[in-house]
Amino acid sequence: MTIFDELKARGLLAQLTDEEEIKELINNGKATFYIGFDPTADSLHVGHFMALCLMKRLQMAGNKPIALIGGGTGMIGDPSGKSDMRKMLTKEDIEHNCACFKKQMSKFIDFSEGKALMVNNADWILDMNYIDVLREVGPHFSVNNMLRAECYKQRMEKGLSFLEFNYMILQSYDFYKLFQDYGCNMQFGGDDQWSNMLGGTELIRRKLGKDAYAMTITLLLNSEGKKMGKTEKGAVWLDPEKTSPYEFYQYWRNVGDADVLKCIRMLTFLPLEQIDEMDKWEGAELNKAKEILAYELTKLVHGEEEAKKAEDASKALFAGGEDSANIPATKVEDEDFRDGKADLIALLVRGKMVTTRSDGRRAIEQGGVTVNDEKVTDVKKAYTKEEIGAGEFIVRKGKKNYMKFTV
Repeated sequence: MTIFDELKARGLLAQLTDEEEIKELINNGKATFYIGFDPTADSLHVGHFMALCLMKRLQMAGNKPIALIGGGTGMIGDPSGKSDMRKMLTKEDIEHNCACFKKQMSKFIDFSEGKALMVNNADWILDMNYIDVLREVGPHFSVNNMLRAECYKQRMEKGLSFLEFNYMILQSYDFYKLFQDYGCNMQFGGDDQWSNMLGGTELIRRKLGKDAYAMTITLLLNSEGKKMGKTEKGAVWLDPEKTSPYEFYQYWRNVGDADVLKCIRMLTFLPLEQIDEMDKWEGAELNKAKEILAYELTKLVHGEEEAKKAEDASKALFAGGEDSANIPATKVEDEDFRDGKADLIALLVRGKMVTTRSDGRRAIEQGGVTVNDEKVTDVKKAYTKEEIGAGEFIVRKGKKNYMKFTV
């Protein structure tokens, strides 16, 4: 099976331009392609997973990835899929986030010996002046066509700033610069990026002639990919300081029955023949599929040792065992104690098991909280330092959300 056929079989390709040329390039390892990442935080998250896995697959087939960090466009913010204008970041914040991204991406992509590149569009965007943009890029864009783009239509009713309106132009210019400076002949992005990507392809062909070789592909279900990793506790990050390997494992262990095989197909590197056999699984066998998914992705991000620890801890807790060495732990601070005791609601908030005290109160009243395997329904229940520090103190919310507390 060719790499192009495999990407289709895994459900990763949606819309394409120039399909035959794209197939020829990636099957023969001749594609130099880019995917953009806006540095809005100091860690990548689960929503970036599909793009990272795609880059890894294509690199394994001999193609050259370019990870484009949006240090320049990040100063504006992409309006696609947003209901409000994004918070402005400082230049220092963006530089820090870019450095964090490269460290995490290196677990997926081999940047050695020029096999892949990381490029920051701040290198050209921040040096451009307004007249340059108007003269170099402006004549090649129709405002009428831009307003018809889905990424802008979504925001027209709530208000689209002129700042954000320029995002498509700058993203299109990115592809033009990468084509000119690095021989980048292909771009990938989510389905919400389609209009922006077509703008880049069109800009290259308008400025350099119709024979200029540039193409676009979007990822199937990438809008779902962006929804991935959103929990009541916040985003699921790739940084172990933000989301522990155990929490990361548990996130994938708890995906819905309808999604588990789709995730295995799109995100793991298991052979398609093995996954096709799993398609026949149902009932209790789907729990086994979830364990496979969780283990494979935790191994990919955090390494085999951490994946095994997370797997062992999860199995021990689900089986009612006592091995809690690898579940996440939270230290209770002095400020959590009132009159020598920390109430259970404060512990739930401290451990980020709930976002507000109201959520914590509701979880306790509904019988969804246990302490050391004993259900607690008293919303005023509180514990001393001695009680919390005397051996294991494990709080569970729901069936699968565990936290160990120490003082």
